[in-house]
Amino acid sequence: MDDNDRAIVSFTGLAHALVHTYELSIPIFVVVWLTEFPVTTATLGTVVAVGYALFGAGALPGGVLTDRYGSNTLVTLCLVGMGASFLLLSVAPTVPVIAVALGLWGLSASVYHPAGLALISKGVEERGTGFAYHGMAGNAGIALGPLVTALLLLVADWRLVAALLVLPAVGAVAYARTAEFDEMAAVDTAGEASPDGGEASDESRPSSDQRSDGGESNAAADGPPNSLRDFLADSRALFTVGFTLAMLVVMANGLFYRGVLTFLPDVLGGFLPPVGDVLGLFADSPLAAEFDLASYLYVGLLTVGIGGQYAGGKLTDRIPTPIGMVAVFAALAVVAVLFVPAAGAGIAPLLAVSAGLGFLLFALQPLYQATIAEYSPPGDRGLSYGYTYLCSFGIGAAGAAISGYLLSTVGVDGTFLGLALFPVFGLGVALALWRLDGGH
Repeated sequence: MDDNDRAIVSFTGLAHALVHTYELSIPIFVVVWLTEFPVTTATLGTVVAVGYALFGAGALPGGVLTDRYGSNTLVTLCLVGMGASFLLLSVAPTVPVIAVALGLWGLSASVYHPAGLALISKGVEERGTGFAYHGMAGNAGIALGPLVTALLLLVADWRLVAALLVLPAVGAVAYARTAEFDEMAAVDTAGEASPDGGEASDESRPSSDQRSDGGESNAAADGPPNSLRDFLADSRALFTVGFTLAMLVVMANGLFYRGVLTFLPDVLGGFLPPVGDVLGLFADSPLAAEFDLASYLYVGLLTVGIGGQYAGGKLTDRIPTPIGMVAVFAALAVVAVLFVPAAGAGIAPLLAVSAGLGFLLFALQPLYQATIAEYSPPGDRGLSYGYTYLCSFGIGAAGAAISGYLLSTVGVDGTFLGLALFPVFGLGVALALWRLDGGH
């Protein structure tokens, strides 16, 4: 990688890690808020769902703004907004103010993925390597965000912890203001870059026969849509049967992912032994009073997910992606049904079922990401991933409200059984995709 590639990968990797650090720190705070405020899981789940929904809903306009103003500007604004939201969170006296802070975070974070991925695709010559490091940075944030938050909560009030989490955003903004790179280094003036950074061939560009309206390819191939009519025309052309089914797969994954993870630290606490049994001689120390074993198990579960990402990526090169998704969805449904019985059987089964859940949750992501690429033309790829994040993070955010409601009405057993319906639905849609491909 040359200097420009390294500058872009460093910039996007840092921002990507922070986006997921903040995203996955929220469930750790949820455990504290349930005891700090007179609020039910149903209410708090809805509050969290608002922030996560905006995280997804802003992806489409974020992509359009990126094309207009450039990735550097949008990513920098994302970092500023996330820092401001956690600063507001640190002084939130009530649950409604928490809702406003999480909403601000969701709006700010929503522009990152279209902006960051566009920057890598257009500015990095070694594009595959760039995406690899970008994904690794995101996974690091997914695992380290909850860990850092949990460790800080051992020694500080949650409001101080939220304020301390503002500092990484401040540092990232300072870096963004000094970083220098060419956003268009991998794009030839004659055409869009190919996956290896070279000029795209004529075959890779969308043509008139790829459009559902039979007309010429418009803004998707040449730049951002110039009007609502262009945007709607591009969207209609994109939503073929295959792409629509792929979106349903993404939606099923998003609802299950958010539904399971939002309250999982609190749920895990109900199955773990008392902290005194774990800390032994240190059980009466001030540190033990703040030690939340469930948070560390949650972090371990997310760390295992890094291996799931790797395995899912390897599967995309070896088998048809619909078959891979069928297998992972089936396994997720089984894990969801068995989670509570296994967790109640002892610490060893709890660790095993938690590791299985973490591995499978993240193994699914590269499979559906590859599927999106298969069912969208290169000229509409940015728009396609905008819809992907809208379904995954936006619609998927409803999973937090659903799980909160289920926990308050049918308990942990009924919640996991109810959430198991999402991977079952995803399995059925993935089978339909396989049949659409002719069963091969």
